[in-house]
Amino acid sequence: MSVTTSRRVNFWTLAAACLALLTAVPDRAAAQPPASQKAGAAAPEAMLAGEWPQFLGPQRNGISSEPNLIETWPEGGPKVVWRVPGGVGMSGLAISRGRVLTLVQNKRQQWVVALNSRTGESLWETAIADAYRNPMGDGPRATPAIVGNQVFVFSGEGLLVALDVRDGKKLWSADPLTELSGKEAEYGMASSPLVIGDQVIVTVGAGTGTLVAYDTKTGKQVWTAGKDPAGYSSPTLLEVGGRSQIVSYTGRSVLGVAPQTGEVLWRYPFETNYDCNIATPLSIKGQLFLSAGENHGSVLLDLKPKADKFEITEAWQSFGPKSVLRSEWQTPILLDGFLYGMDNVGGAGPVTHLTCVNATTGERAWQVPRFGKGNLIAADGKLFMTTMAGELVVARASSKKYDELGRATVLETTRQAPALSNGRLFLRDGREIISLDVRRP
Repeated sequence: MSVTTSRRVNFWTLAAACLALLTAVPDRAAAQPPASQKAGAAAPEAMLAGEWPQFLGPQRNGISSEPNLIETWPEGGPKVVWRVPGGVGMSGLAISRGRVLTLVQNKRQQWVVALNSRTGESLWETAIADAYRNPMGDGPRATPAIVGNQVFVFSGEGLLVALDVRDGKKLWSADPLTELSGKEAEYGMASSPLVIGDQVIVTVGAGTGTLVAYDTKTGKQVWTAGKDPAGYSSPTLLEVGGRSQIVSYTGRSVLGVAPQTGEVLWRYPFETNYDCNIATPLSIKGQLFLSAGENHGSVLLDLKPKADKFEITEAWQSFGPKSVLRSEWQTPILLDGFLYGMDNVGGAGPVTHLTCVNATTGERAWQVPRFGKGNLIAADGKLFMTTMAGELVVARASSKKYDELGRATVLETTRQAPALSNGRLFLRDGREIISLDVRRP
């Protein structure tokens, strides 16, 4: 992307926001349901309690089914179970089978680290690449995906690596940007791997492949799809238009892709300044919801099958500076027909509102002005939010009003969403990884 020097001087806030594309999740065995399963229904392994095995959790939508979480704010805030050194980077946390996995950068290298989820004790660490440097923030960005005994990671410069989740042994690696003659995204490669059956898929953004799929066991390239630049979102498997399909939010469009073949089923132009399409698309009763910051806005798409392709219309749209929701780098949470999201004002500016929107109509239900930049997940009828000020905020998820249970400063600046496993909330910043007890007493 080409910009003036003066624009770059004011770029840090925007770039930092764009870098937040990564998000987090923990360690268990299940990433995304196979194509044969209905989107939105967890794969068998994801049904096991305490799984947060990939970006945005079991269903890749930021929602956990865990019950019995805090109803009242403990004195002094939730109990810190453990706190351990981490490292630089914006990768999220993945939790599975008693392990917490993430990507960090230190000692001039990018590492995959595995911790004991109960104690924070280091289980193993494996270097996957040299340190990644970027003027808008150093270190890896993407969140690991854990499936069975494998974990898949994507480095800051775009190396895809498969490891054994038990001991960190490298199983195979690929360099899709080199393979496809692609160019690294300006703010780094941020696609959190998506696993569907025996394929692992990442967004690369090369002219010969926006998406690329590899065989999970051999690392052999299976297919490529699209020609758009990467953007900073991660692909997801959704049931939209009556069909289970990969939805990829690229730098300039949204693509629907057949999971087994890589055939592009449809393309919807969606251009945002600096290719900063970051949030993950959501399925709302078979329709597709998209949102972006940079004053772009939101739209709900209706996809109707037409021969072997799709016809796309807008059920509702809200674009521009007065949009009801401009998701800068946070994927909104869909609960009971309402979207809870961070609405960023202007071009990656400092003002962000917490907003609740009727998903069917696009009408705003309520808003907390100047809530602050942050990220969020949901569980047990509550929103668990982290802010860039290092706060953990817990509120009831109600479309009637904002009902905050409490907040406490628990870490330093962070952009990652929390991860939830067995009543423990896992957070990280650029220095530490922490575990908090959020179970109901």
